[in-house]
Amino acid sequence: MNNKLLSLHGLKWNPFAPDVPVEALHVTPRIESFCWRVEQLVREGGFALVTGAPGTGKSVTLRILAERLAAQRDVKVGLCSRPQANLADFYREMGDLFGVALRPHNRWAGAKVLRERWQTHIDAALTRPVLIVDEAQEMLSTVLSELRLLCSAKLDSHILLTVVLGGDGRLVERLRSEEFLPLASRMRVRLAIERSTPAELEQHLTHALQKAGAAKLMTPELIATVCDHAQGNLRALMNLAGELLAVAVQREARHIDEKLFLETCAPPPSQAKAAARRSTGLTRG
Repeated sequence: MNNKLLSLHGLKWNPFAPDVPVEALHVTPRIESFCWRVEQLVREGGFALVTGAPGTGKSVTLRILAERLAAQRDVKVGLCSRPQANLADFYREMGDLFGVALRPHNRWAGAKVLRERWQTHIDAALTRPVLIVDEAQEMLSTVLSELRLLCSAKLDSHILLTVVLGGDGRLVERLRSEEFLPLASRMRVRLAIERSTPAELEQHLTHALQKAGAAKLMTPELIATVCDHAQGNLRALMNLAGELLAVAVQREARHIDEKLFLETCAPPPSQAKAAARRSTGLTRG
């Protein structure tokens, strides 16, 4: 949305877009605790894990964490952009993230150079470099295993890197397998994100509106309605609210209320009647 459209509602930015400023994101007590624990982990190194169903807030949590870690003195944070990459491309990206020239066909030399770079950082800053991987369920088994072996030295007694993995249930299942038990056993900090209650979604929504400068954009009744309609999924809530905002802008409506919600999201009368008949068992099989 351009500035002219946002100014109609006095918004600093679209509060429902994926790219809202990090300072506008709602930090729950559980996220606060997780970030604090990872901040302590950076001093020693190791693995951390964020899991949850799609749309429940894993990427939001990682954004908040990355911003906080980057603000710390002498902490180097790398964000993996292609978790699905093969082993050669994984080494290319690691070299790019941590400022070393690597030859992917020579993994022994690449691992040696990366370890030396990380050790130099540890000696100078007394903190471990950090690698954050979102959508880690997409990582190849060879890459996950390589990452585990790459992070430690001296018979696993000296940790060179802090790794934060974020993924959905597929990652959880992989870590339960015998193949990845060595990696699962190294998870020192964990956060399992559950589906939100309507009250928790309401906190996210009201916080987003307040930070964007339009606390009264949506009526309290509508806020309760959309939070119930989202069925515990934060992404679904923001997508629904964003759709309503777009319709309000199109109509030049100053506020978003339940009437607009019903006009935008309610099924046509014919579909509603058919659904009612199915629910009462009046339709023939």
